This record gives sequence, C-alpha cells and structure tokens, in this order.
Amino acid sequence: MRFVPLDTPKSISKIGLGTWQFGSKEWGYGADYERRAGDIVRRALDLGVTLFDTAELYGFGRSERILGAALGDDRAKVVVASKIFPVLPIAPVVQQRAVASAARLGVSSIDLYQVHQPNPVVADTTTMRGMRALQDVGLVGEVGVSNYNLRRWRFAEAALGRRVLSNQVRYSLVDRGPEEDLIPYAEQAGRIVIAYSPLAQGFLSGRYDARNPPGGAVRRANPYFLPENLDRGTALIATLREVAGAHDATPSQIALAYLLRHPNVVAIPGASSVEQLERNAAAAEIDLTDDEYAALSTEARQFRPITGLAAVPKLVRARTGR
Repeated sequence: MRFVPLDTPKSISKIGLGTWQFGSKEWGYGADYERRAGDIVRRALDLGVTLFDTAELYGFGRSERILGAALGDDRAKVVVASKIFPVLPIAPVVQQRAVASAARLGVSSIDLYQVHQPNPVVADTTTMRGMRALQDVGLVGEVGVSNYNLRRWRFAEAALGRRVLSNQVRYSLVDRGPEEDLIPYAEQAGRIVIAYSPLAQGFLSGRYDARNPPGGAVRRANPYFLPENLDRGTALIATLREVAGAHDATPSQIALAYLLRHPNVVAIPGASSVEQLERNAAAAEIDLTDDEYAALSTEARQFRPITGLAAVPKLVRARTGR
C-alpha cells in the first residue's frame, strides 16, 4: 500500500474503503452482505488500508455501526472518517451529531469529520464554529468537507481558522472536474482530495454494456448506465482494457491508478466482496506511463454521455419499462 505524502497523525492510504453500501439495501447486494462487510473490513486492514469512510446518512447509522464493529480493537490504528448531513448545521447541532456518530462507531475521537455537502442557507461560519469546538475537546481530529467548490472550501478554512484537510468529491475518469482547480489547490496547500465513486459506480469496470446493464436502485438511477451511454463509453473501456493488458491488471485497477497518479488524491471505492477489495487495494501499486495516462485522458475527454435534464426521460423509461 502507498500513502499520501502529508504530515497527519495517522498515515492515510492512497486506497481507502467507502462504506455507503454497508447497511444500505438500495445497492442490491443481498441479505448476506452485512456479514461479508465485516470480512471486507478485516481484509482491508490486512492489506494496509488505513482510511475507512462512512456517514451518518448511510443506512441511517447502520453503516457506522457495522464499520465500528468490524474494526474492533483496530479502530484506534486507522483513520475513521464520517460525515454530518447538514440539514441544520449550526454549531450545537454539529456537536451533538458528532457525539452520536462517535457512539455508533465506538470511538472516542473521529479522525476525520466531514460536512457531507454544502448547505445553501446556513453559512460555514457557524458550522465550522461547531467543528472547532469538537477539535478543541478532542472529539474530532481533522475537519473535512464534501462536494465543495474551491471558493467554499477556502472559505470553510478561513471560518475554521485551521486547515480543512480534505474535500471529498466525485472524481473518476468520466468525472474529471476536480482536475481543474481542486487537485492543484490540494497539491499546493498540502490538502487532500478524496475521490468518491472513483469507478463511476462500476461503469469503468467494463462489466456492463447496453445488453448487460447493472441491477440495484443506485446504479439504475445513474445516467451513465443508460444504454446509449454504455455504447458511447465503448472506446474508453477498450482503452482501459488495453492499458490493463500491459500491466496484467483489470480495467477497474487502471481507472483507479489514473486517479492515484496525483500525489494528494485518495480513492475510496466500495467493495461487494473480499476479492474486489483485494483488486482495488492492488491498484495503489500500479504506475502508469506518461503515454498511458495521456491515452486515457484523451479517451475520457471524447466521452460525451447524456446527463442532466436530457437524461431524465430516459431514466424514467428505464425504470418503468415504458
């Protein structure tokens, strides 16, 4: 395993484990998945994974409970990250919700506590006042944000009066917006971009096509899995397979290696099995050549999916069969 080259109390692995799917039936992983989730966490520990990301919203607290139980006595050795869903993120509420998350996780301190998304009404001034109080009493180690643009990330830092260590954003070969400003800022300021959905919920795995779409409510709601978009992604998947062949790897591993080429980027893919977790962790050891990186970037730029409002009628038809 490789680690982010930053001065943090605990080393942060370049591949972490995202746990949205723990306790969340909408992924369609079946009734046995909760037991497998424990096996996945324990194998991640064996492989040197040190970042485990959850949120109070995931399974309405079940993900935090499952993760905490699976980590057991190793909780103090790793970076446990959770998130507050900012319905009313004023300082007293932020403090109360952190206490509740810590109790579900079974920890005395949350290593990284993040604001799940920016609140359009409540300013970060009061939210960060709550975060600062949590740091002062030792209930929170580092503060992070999620889905923030650069301007708001920097404002949150000013409001906290300390570093906001990380910004967790959607980042993959088909969602490359963070490369414009968030990643350069992280590298310049000594911060971290945490890439969620780094495989575009499996779109980049090469497992799916227009004749073999995925199941599960989460993926069915993702416009990337519309038949038209699966067809449009054929050239990108072919390039991923070509590069994968040169490294004796899988397309998913190459898609992760593309992100990890940036020193201050961490990826937190989920895993449906121990085997998938092992493949994800191994991606941290893959070094792409400049030509391979350029080829992937070129194909990613040429991928033009149907998204936004234009995708809504097609998603409705895909869900209803009409």
